[in-house]
Amino acid sequence: MRIGDVAARSGVSVRSLRYYEEQGLLQSARSASGQRLYAEEAVDRVQLIQMLYAAGLPSRRIQELLPCVETGVSTEHTRTLLLAERERIDRQMSELALARGKLDEIIGIAFDYSQPCAASRIDQVA
Repeated sequence: MRIGDVAARSGVSVRSLRYYEEQGLLQSARSASGQRLYAEEAVDRVQLIQMLYAAGLPSRRIQELLPCVETGVSTEHTRTLLLAERERIDRQMSELALARGKLDEIIGIAFDYSQPCAASRIDQVA
């Protein structure tokens, strides 16, 4: 599969795919003309990489954890890393829940004290 196909199917840019290769997160073969060619599994791998990035993992950490995903074999080191990342995400989720609660309070106040929109005030003056 060519790089544009992987980009379209995974929803990421071609530039991101090239970056993933530079970081050692994604591998491709080369055609005789030098074009990147990816295995069918590349789409799933890119989506996993995107999910881990969204969760706040840096590329270095993702690179450490991907062999565990590929082989289904873990070490004490990878298990420690995985547990640490889960704890970090749990803390982040708790902080986000608190922020959401405060935002809900502000939204409640905003709707309790809402003013008529400017258009209705203009109509009243005319």
